[in-house]
Order: sequence, then structure tokens, then C-alpha cells
Amino acid sequence: MQSTYLYGANVNANGIRQHYLRYGGASGPRMERDAVVIVPGITSPAVTWGFVGERFGRHFDTYVLDVRGRGLSSASPELDYSVDAQAGDLLAFIDATGLERASVLGHSMGARIALRAAARSQGGALARLALVDPPVSGPGRRAYPSALPWYVDSIALARDGLDVEGMRRFCPTWTDEQLRLRAEWLHTCDERAIRASFEGFHTDDVHADMPHVKQPALLMAAGRGDVIRGEDIDEIRGLLPHVEVVKVPEAGHMIPWDDEEGFYRAFGSFFGAVLD
Repeated sequence: MQSTYLYGANVNANGIRQHYLRYGGASGPRMERDAVVIVPGITSPAVTWGFVGERFGRHFDTYVLDVRGRGLSSASPELDYSVDAQAGDLLAFIDATGLERASVLGHSMGARIALRAAARSQGGALARLALVDPPVSGPGRRAYPSALPWYVDSIALARDGLDVEGMRRFCPTWTDEQLRLRAEWLHTCDERAIRASFEGFHTDDVHADMPHVKQPALLMAAGRGDVIRGEDIDEIRGLLPHVEVVKVPEAGHMIPWDDEEGFYRAFGSFFGAVLD
């Protein structure tokens, strides 16, 4: 299958450099569909979602973002790493790249960013929201199931140079190819950004954003993870009554790594085309 990768680029939006990878372009049937912007999770630079971008690029004009403090986007000791700032980045990115409308696929932290952006956006810039296993932790709620040292310890090792076997202790079920890519790029994650985002999982209440989301929305939950439980789904349905809920039974939190084909099947035609 021919690659759908087009290029990587930078854009100045919301006052920072935002780096992204583009797949598929805007030709043929893709022109009749909204573009898709993929917002990865807490320690996932855009390149680690390239395999998903490749598949989406068969059907959509697709952009995979480096969230601030990750990959090749801006990072600094002074930068604001809050979900509010990240939501502003997403909206500014869509505007700066000339996309009149875009659907957003957010994974984990990226789903929380998408929720905040949708709740605060004006007009129709965001067409649809796919929320993939978003952390439901927050004030007065149970803690996010992963521990902060899992992130910062692996980043510290990656800064010094981490090989496949070193990374395997953190992600034991991943393939060598997946481990190699993570080991190559993890050092680009600013530890301060990761600490701020992890803290935000517990201090930011994204449930308050849900009643303000008017766009079509899909919630994807991992069948083998502990991020979203049945009671969480019930609560989200109460706050976001029009949400469509799907599960990927054989996957943990990193759904496309655990069950890639199940991940694509779970979207159905939510974005306007089946991801064959």
C-alpha cells in the first residue's frame, strides 16, 4: 500500500511553534469530508501516531499534532502547559492552517484537550469529536490509574539514550518497532509539561465541559483498561446525552497499539467513511 504521508511542517499559532505531520491531503473523495486532526496523549509525539495517520490519510486530509512540550513543538521553562493553553493551541492550529472545519480525534490527554476546545469554541470550527479513553480523574474523583514515575523515569532514561530492551520494561507488550520509535522520540517530551499535564488530570474538571459540547461525539473505551469504567460511561452519557459509546474489548489504554484493527473498526463511519 502506497504511503499517504505528505510532509511535516510548523505553523505559528496561539503564540507558539506547532509542529504537525500531514497525511492524505485534500484531493479526490477527501475533499468532500472534514479534515481530521489527531491530538495524541501525554507522552506521545506526533511521529508515534504516524501509523494511525497513514490509515486515516487513505480517507481524510489528516493532521497529527505535536502537543506543546512534545516532539518538535515549542517547549520552555516558562511555557503554560495547562489544558486551557492546549485547547487554545488546537483551535488556533485549525484557524492557522486554513481549515474551515475539522473533526478531532483525541487520545487520553488529547481527548481532554478536545473536550475543552469544543466547550470553549465559537462557531463551527470543530465538526466532530472522537474521545479515545480520556482520563476521567479530576477534583474529588478517583486518581488516574497510571503513576507519574512511570512517565518521568522513562523520559529521564530516554534523555540519556534508551534502547529497545530498556523501553520494554515500561511497555512489555509492544513490538520491537513500537518500542524503538518510542525510545527514539520520548526524550523530546518536556518533563515539566508531563508533570503539569499529569497534575491537571487530577485538578481539572473536564466533566464540566461536557454539557457545552454540541458537536457529534464518540467515546471509545478500552475493554482491558481501567481508565474508563461502566459507571464513568453512565455519567458521561448523562452529561453528554448524544454521545455514541463504543468499546474495544481486547485493548488496554493504548488502544491502537493493542488492537489496531479493532481501533479502526470501532469508529465505524463516524467520520464519514469506514477506515478500511
